[in-house]
This record gives sequence, C-alpha cells and structure tokens, in this order.
Amino acid sequence: MDLYKEILIHALAQERIEVRFPELKLDAQTLVESVCYRALEEIRAILRDDTLSDPTCFHRIEAIVTTLESIGSHGGDRHDFG
Repeated sequence: MDLYKEILIHALAQERIEVRFPELKLDAQTLVESVCYRALEEIRAILRDDTLSDPTCFHRIEAIVTTLESIGSHGGDRHDFG
C-alpha cells in the first residue's frame, strides 16, 4: 500500500466517526440480513456450479471467499490466491 494511504488510514482510525443516513428506511439489522441472504444465495449457486470441478475445489473456495469479500467480509489470512 502507498505510504501516504497507510499514514492517512492510521491517522483517521484514531478519530471518532459519526455517519448518518437520514433517508434510510431500514434498520441496521434488516440491512445486514438482506446483504447476508444475497451472499448466501451466491455461495449456494457457486457450490452448485458443476463447471468448478477441480479435485481440490480451489475455484469453489476462491469464488466463496470473493463473494464474502464483496460484502465487506475479510477473506482470511489464507486468501492468497492472487
């Protein structure tokens, strides 16, 4: 990561953050549940995809990790696939 960005991220991480969405009609739990449900649907579709049939399931796992990352979930330290 660029040194400038690293310094900025670290400095901002020390500050109090307040975010407001005055037009948002959903509560946080409903919003998260909706995103999670869509992610689970994608994961199920990935697991059912017979074109991803390598013996060690590398492509299936990579696709699942990518799906989780797309909703903001960290892929874990083992996600070093590129």
